[in-house]
Amino acid sequence: MFYYTRYWFERAYYIMSDSFSEVTNQSWGSRIKQSSQGALIGIILFFSAFYLLFWNEGRAVHRAQTLEEGASIVYSIDSDMVDWVYDGKLVHLTGETSTDEILKDVMFGITAAHKIKLRRLVEMYQWDEIIHSETEEMLGGGTQTVTTYNYSKKWSSSLIDSSEFMQPQGHQNPSYMPVSGETMTAKRVNLGEFSLSPTLVDKLNNYQHLPITSEVFEQWQQKRRTQLYDKNLHFHYGNYYVGHNPAYPQIGDFQIKFEVVRPAMISVVAKQVSSRLTPYMTEAGGEIELFEYGAVTPGEMFKRAQRANTILTWILRLLGFLMMSIGLGFIFQVLKTLAAVIPILGNLVGVIGGFIILVLAFILSLVTIAIAWIYYRPLLGILLLVIAGALLYLLKFSRKSAEPMTQESPRLLPETDVPSKQ
Repeated sequence: MFYYTRYWFERAYYIMSDSFSEVTNQSWGSRIKQSSQGALIGIILFFSAFYLLFWNEGRAVHRAQTLEEGASIVYSIDSDMVDWVYDGKLVHLTGETSTDEILKDVMFGITAAHKIKLRRLVEMYQWDEIIHSETEEMLGGGTQTVTTYNYSKKWSSSLIDSSEFMQPQGHQNPSYMPVSGETMTAKRVNLGEFSLSPTLVDKLNNYQHLPITSEVFEQWQQKRRTQLYDKNLHFHYGNYYVGHNPAYPQIGDFQIKFEVVRPAMISVVAKQVSSRLTPYMTEAGGEIELFEYGAVTPGEMFKRAQRANTILTWILRLLGFLMMSIGLGFIFQVLKTLAAVIPILGNLVGVIGGFIILVLAFILSLVTIAIAWIYYRPLLGILLLVIAGALLYLLKFSRKSAEPMTQESPRLLPETDVPSKQ
């Protein structure tokens, strides 16, 4: 059932969306069965979190040692001259990238001379389904879920399968994209007199728009009409547009634009092998191949690499904590479902359980990291264990302090306090 229609004018086209809702009910017994199955997933997440947290600490230490070693042995050299003295050593270079190749998109007649990369981006106008659900606890342990399916038209670089929609009628997308995206990369990219490794070339991703010219459009318009199934081909803001009217796109229309990576000033830390730059393997067993845009000193590059390592370490720690929390949540969901016979009781159990889960996941994460640090960094590991133990003690102490105090017996006055008879 359509209950609203929304028009939105943007970039000279409109987007129309519609939606409908459905109500489903789930019994208490079905919820218990579902939560029991979810508990198995929770157990997997719970134990996987221990592995991730322990592995991450080892990875962080290993990477830090690798970067420390690299910072102590790197040599800054001139990129415009190959000095064989530094062959096999870790070197730092700054210079302009270049290539002599001409990249071509044969399908649309686009050429890019002396460019590092040429990318064809294709977007098709399609229906998209967005699902939103709200669940309400019912007396007796069951639930009622209201699910809303919103449909809107949008540009997407990937094919959206409309057959999976809850309401595919009236929201059919094409079954395939007539034209796909593609990236052409120069086989040899130089930094002065040195050639960059494929992994360094992959990091060159400062794409910029490459508008096609009207001459190229006129030249290739007739050649590609058959391949585009006789759809109209338009010249639209320096891009190709395939469809009836770019101002009012229809489902199945698609637009094609091109981007290039131009030569730029970069800084690299890598191993010199003759005139090639390749990854350097340290004695610590780690690999070094650093890259940044602009003229950056080796010291600053290693500092930024260390900061990136620290950020990644904390991201993975947070991920491990979340995995442990979610896993415990799945396991605890069984108890919450059992208590949901009375909705208010189920909600109360959920709130208390949520607090316990967060505290327990935090403590277990600290203990895991501490054990890993005892293995990799003994002093810091012991300090973390002390902190985790203190938290456990405080948690236990707060629980005891919350217990009701027993009624004290009346205090007897000492004999000196008893008034004497007159």
